[in-house]
Amino acid sequence: MLEVHQFPCLSDNYGYLLHDTESGETVCIDTPDADEYLRQAGRRGWQITQIWNTHWHPDHAGGNAAIKSVTGCRITAPQGDAAKIEGIDRTVGQGDVVSIGDREAFVIDVGGHTKGHIAYHLPGACMAFVGDSLFALGCGRMFEGDPAQFWASLKRLKALPGETMIYCAHEYTASNARFALHADPDNAELQAYAEEIARRREKDLPTVPAKLARELMTNPFLRADEPALQARWGGGDAIATFAALRSAKDSF
Repeated sequence: MLEVHQFPCLSDNYGYLLHDTESGETVCIDTPDADEYLRQAGRRGWQITQIWNTHWHPDHAGGNAAIKSVTGCRITAPQGDAAKIEGIDRTVGQGDVVSIGDREAFVIDVGGHTKGHIAYHLPGACMAFVGDSLFALGCGRMFEGDPAQFWASLKRLKALPGETMIYCAHEYTASNARFALHADPDNAELQAYAEEIARRREKDLPTVPAKLARELMTNPFLRADEPALQARWGGGDAIATFAALRSAKDSF
């Protein structure tokens, strides 16, 4: 059995500890705050054995060295971002497999936010840890990639089973919902989702993980291949429409 412990850290990050009850292994999904990860694992009596980084940004890999110095854990990181990440034991890319106990996670290339960004998909547990590539009702800023690369990445995530739970790295959903309603104002499913998000945030409850099936109906960045959004945003194809949406969100 796999357990996911989710906790807030830094200003708006989520930390994730993935624990396999049979083997006793515990994986840090990214390391935004070393002290908080060590504290949260200690409270549960979990021994951190691995770190899986999604990309190089300091609020995702900045705690690697401190956690490794305490635990001796093994660090897996994206090959495309490896030059900017400390203490790596293994680099991985599209199609590679990592394991926690007997459970396998498949590496997906989701470059765009950074060129080497990856996600980890555990099909047996219906989970995907996607870092900053995809958010509930949004996607990451395009700091290093280009629209064609980023759209190809989102297509890989779109192809996952609809029941997959998307574990993204930040609580950005309320702000994303405001832009999504601007981008796609006639979407009834999105309107209902936005109302639910507002209720959850009023109670200071998390809005992630998010179910992929719902994101496919409501997240404008995943729907750049739909004629209605292309017509609204002036894109002649999915890549142009994605680029227009991303540019608009940057200045929204």
